[in-house]
Amino acid sequence: MKNAKLFLKGTLLISSLFVLSQCKPMPNSTAENEKTFIVGPETADCTGVAPMKCLQVKEKASDSWQNFYTNIEGFTYEPGYEYVLKVKTEKIENPPMDASSIKYTLIKQVSKTKK
Repeated sequence: MKNAKLFLKGTLLISSLFVLSQCKPMPNSTAENEKTFIVGPETADCTGVAPMKCLQVKEKASDSWQNFYTNIEGFTYEPGYEYVLKVKTEKIENPPMDASSIKYTLIKQVSKTKK
C-alpha cells in the first residue's frame, strides 16, 4: 500500500512536470516585437502579386523611404499626412506564398502631421 501511494505520487509529479514543460508562454508586447514607423504622405506604385500602391515607410527620420507591401491592422491611411506609428509585429506561422510572414498591428498613432 505504501509503495502504491509512493508510485502514484511520483507518477503525478512526473506527469505534472511533463504538462508544464509543454506550455508556451503567452505572447505579449515587448520591445523586440514593437516597432515605430514613419509613414509618408504619399503612396508609391509598386508590384506585389499585381501592381498596387504601397505605403512609404521608414523606421528613422534619417532612413530612406521603403515600399511597405502589406497593411497595418487598425490603421487607416489618409494621403497628405505623415504619421508616426507604434506597431506590434507578430510572426505568422505558414503564411501564404504571396503574403508577408509578419502581421503588423497598430498599437498607437503617435502623430499625424499635414504635409
